[in-house]
Amino acid sequence: MKCHCPLFVLFVLTAMIGTLEAAEPIIPKNATLEKLFEGITLTEGVAVAPDGMVYFSDITFSHQAVLETGAIHAGHIWKFNPATSKTTIFRSPSGMSNGIKFDSRGDMLICEGADHGGRRVIRTDMKTGMSYIIAHSYEGRRLNSPNDVTMDEKGRIYFSDPRYLGHEAIDQAVMGVYRLDADGTIHRIISDAGKPNGVCVSPDQKSLHVVSNDNGATAIERLAKDEEAEGPVAVAESLRKGNMALMAYDLHEDGTATFRETLVDYAPEDGPDGLVCDADGNLVVAVRAESRPGICFYSPKGKELAYLETEVPTNVGFGRGDDSNLLYVTAGQSLYRVRLNTHGYQLPASK
Repeated sequence: MKCHCPLFVLFVLTAMIGTLEAAEPIIPKNATLEKLFEGITLTEGVAVAPDGMVYFSDITFSHQAVLETGAIHAGHIWKFNPATSKTTIFRSPSGMSNGIKFDSRGDMLICEGADHGGRRVIRTDMKTGMSYIIAHSYEGRRLNSPNDVTMDEKGRIYFSDPRYLGHEAIDQAVMGVYRLDADGTIHRIISDAGKPNGVCVSPDQKSLHVVSNDNGATAIERLAKDEEAEGPVAVAESLRKGNMALMAYDLHEDGTATFRETLVDYAPEDGPDGLVCDADGNLVVAVRAESRPGICFYSPKGKELAYLETEVPTNVGFGRGDDSNLLYVTAGQSLYRVRLNTHGYQLPASK
């Protein structure tokens, strides 16, 4: 019998190398979280455009971002240029923008919140600069405060509509997740997620991941000036927290969603905020837990794979092209980035 030992050894070595590569840590040992910019109040909604420019919101809460004259910052969208490391205003006022994403055509989708904001979802044509209101109400009543947005590969848009701050009336009794179809119709597809925040469609298009961060706050009148403190505000009454969880919903062909399971329960601490998926379907989540704030990486089943400590984060977004393994992070008043060993999932460009 003829032995093919060299071929067998080569096969084993190849398999071992493949296993070692697969076991490469998501966060490199020498990874550095680089601070790129410091804004005014609270950065949010970071997203990278097809041309590599980085956009993010600065939510200027009206009870905090007040000038000596009494004027209030009107909210801003910043643009960071990785080639020059310069950050400039892209849009101001922003409508109190929060979540930002880019669709398959390269248009910008923006969730505008409450607190003197638009309370709507906007699409901006990045070629012409023109913006269009694509969602502002449901069943004849204004949306509460659109927070975060995602899309599927069929072109359908999904967005969350909670309320955290704002003196405006709460017009939607249910804080839900909505689907916006290509014909402009809006459907509330999730009503049982507590106070939905971050939303993300999985790369295989079979799951809609939803974050609930129910901190108990709904309006500015629940906040009062602390006369003994130099800081801006103190909570006027204790806030009763609700659901703090990362959840998975089955996303069906028709765009409806059915609750599948809670992947991670963060109670009694604060839960997550924004999230995205990497190309392997793992979840990259901005977690606001008091004892362990940072970016958590989970498998699709909720197993923690890695953790990156940050100041209290709000959102995450992957770069594009050769920089698709760059993760941008909004946290506190700032924008950060870190290079990983995993690459982000992006919608295929439309033809």
